[in-house]
Amino acid sequence: MILPPVRDRDLMIAGMAPVLDSETYVFCTFEGARRDVVPMALAVFREQEGLSAVLTRADACRLSLPLDAPMRRITLSVHSALAGVGLTAAVSSALASEGIACNVIAAYHHDHVFVPEADAVRALEALERLQAAAQSAGSPA
Repeated sequence: MILPPVRDRDLMIAGMAPVLDSETYVFCTFEGARRDVVPMALAVFREQEGLSAVLTRADACRLSLPLDAPMRRITLSVHSALAGVGLTAAVSSALASEGIACNVIAAYHHDHVFVPEADAVRALEALERLQAAAQSAGSPA
């Protein structure tokens, strides 16, 4: 059963239930069409400079693509509303206070936070602390 999206900031944070993916990902960019990339990409975005894609490190290796900045994905399990306000800001602030860079992709059901591979466990712990604080504050606050 799919739950309705959560729009309230405090409820989104209290229910985010972050999950660290075991896979390693890389962000790649291409000029022109790369028909071999799109079917295996986790995400694709067309930018003015070219196509950007998020691929597993293994797929990027198979395609002989650069492996700069390996990332791990943390999925926020809460079904956050696309019109919800504040979840991305709270997450990025919590990670910034730990000195951890993040790139967020908001999909229809969930937000996905990509962090440097070396910081992945610390990032997960920071997000779990953020969630616990929101829960102990008696959300909704």
